[in-house]
Amino acid sequence: MITTARLLLRRPAAEDLPAMLEIHSDPETNRFNPLGPADEERATRDLKAWMAHWVEHGFGYCAIVERESGLVVGFGGLRTHVFDGTAALNLYYRFRPSAWGKGYAPEMARAAVDWARESRPDEPVLIMTKHDNVPAIRVAEKIGFVLLGETELEGAPAVVFRDVV
Repeated sequence: MITTARLLLRRPAAEDLPAMLEIHSDPETNRFNPLGPADEERATRDLKAWMAHWVEHGFGYCAIVERESGLVVGFGGLRTHVFDGTAALNLYYRFRPSAWGKGYAPEMARAAVDWARESRPDEPVLIMTKHDNVPAIRVAEKIGFVLLGETELEGAPAVVFRDVV
């Protein structure tokens, strides 16, 4: 569990499925997702995969809880990834629209990167996003990531940012 001034990042649980479905099926939260909004089957499959990653690796994507209200405002964190043949950590997040504009994404991202630097210092942290995802690019820049290059994300052109160690 990771806490910040306003957020709690905790291991996801089966009870998070309603929040997962609400956030990941919303067309607005998926504007930049090449796969589009998730249906119940995909949201369930993804949540189960995230929980399995926790069992296997001891960390993973989290339920992001607003400490003051106790509401799950998003999902995000770090998961193992291989990029160009090298082990890395993928930084991911998705928040419900009511949480946008509050600075939660950079707050969560900084906390996740700080955890990674302490716990897995040999693995770079990456953010992969579509070229037109200006909000995610701004978050990457805010937390000090640098543009690493270009790649493909679910068949769409994307950019890759990396933390500076």
